[in-house]
Amino acid sequence: MELKSRHYAAPDVDAAMELCSAKGWTDGLPVVPPTEARISAMLAAAGLEPDLEIAFIENRQVSVTAEKVAINAVLAGCKPEYMPVVIAAVEALADPLYGYHGPATSTGGSAVFMVVNGPIARELDINCGDNLFGPGWRANATIGRAVRLVMRNTIGTLPGVLDRSSLGHGGKYSFCIAENEAESPWPPLHVARGLKREQNAVTIMAALAPHQYTNGLSSTPEGILTTACANMRICAGTGRHPQYALVFAGEHMATMAKAGWTREDVQRYCFEHTRISTAELKRINLQDGAVAPGDETEMHTLVEVPQDFLVIAAGGNAGVQSAYIPGWGSKSGSQSVTREIRRP
Repeated sequence: MELKSRHYAAPDVDAAMELCSAKGWTDGLPVVPPTEARISAMLAAAGLEPDLEIAFIENRQVSVTAEKVAINAVLAGCKPEYMPVVIAAVEALADPLYGYHGPATSTGGSAVFMVVNGPIARELDINCGDNLFGPGWRANATIGRAVRLVMRNTIGTLPGVLDRSSLGHGGKYSFCIAENEAESPWPPLHVARGLKREQNAVTIMAALAPHQYTNGLSSTPEGILTTACANMRICAGTGRHPQYALVFAGEHMATMAKAGWTREDVQRYCFEHTRISTAELKRINLQDGAVAPGDETEMHTLVEVPQDFLVIAAGGNAGVQSAYIPGWGSKSGSQSVTREIRRP
């Protein structure tokens, strides 16, 4: 298998790591030197030729080849068996629904949030439980990191240059989880989005940081969701978030299951109870002008339709915490995209 990328010589591993850093190919953390053998192993695991185009980023006029994805997967510390997941996520980046240019370059500071579904999530030990958004799982950390390094090194999305994020957040290093399909009260996310349970898939969303909320008092879905909606409501009507991910951990998930609430029940409840009035938006300086007659009854929804809430079961079984993750952009902006993960 012939690789076309430029070759560099280094006397040892330490020198190779420093070369990668000096060339600006890292996210600030040490990387694995991408040797020809390691790159070839990545490509073989996905059954791909080096020059196959995986994605074309229209706004940047950049072609992302399998070889470039493999190099960045090696840099990130991926095992070869992770490569098909990374490939599917990079494919999704180029989908017009995702709209790469906006979330990648905005001052708003989004990251690529990834949810992996299907048997592959369990085979690769992608964490869906305790410390869900934290460290400790190689698959979560390196798959998410590989996608960000592709954005940086191949597409040119560099902080302060094309990535104009004012604040950013930790998800820009890695923002990858699996869904807890075994204990979820709902069909898996990828099934809700049109795939079969036995298929493997990754869903990506341009997302802000996760917001954790706590409710240890309520024994009903309505009680838990009242807390969630109160936390989310301030964003309603600002035109900033096209979708939200709602991540329910163990105890809250069990409450939903006991009550027999479907994913659609959760979506409808949150849609109705995150409405906010024009008057309130003006009072908290999210809309301009003085409160006028009719502003108290003119209501705004958080998202366009109930289905814009992506309901996900994941997180530790102990504790009464769950989270919501705002999507990036206006209501007609970046949308989540699901891609099947294909293996040779």
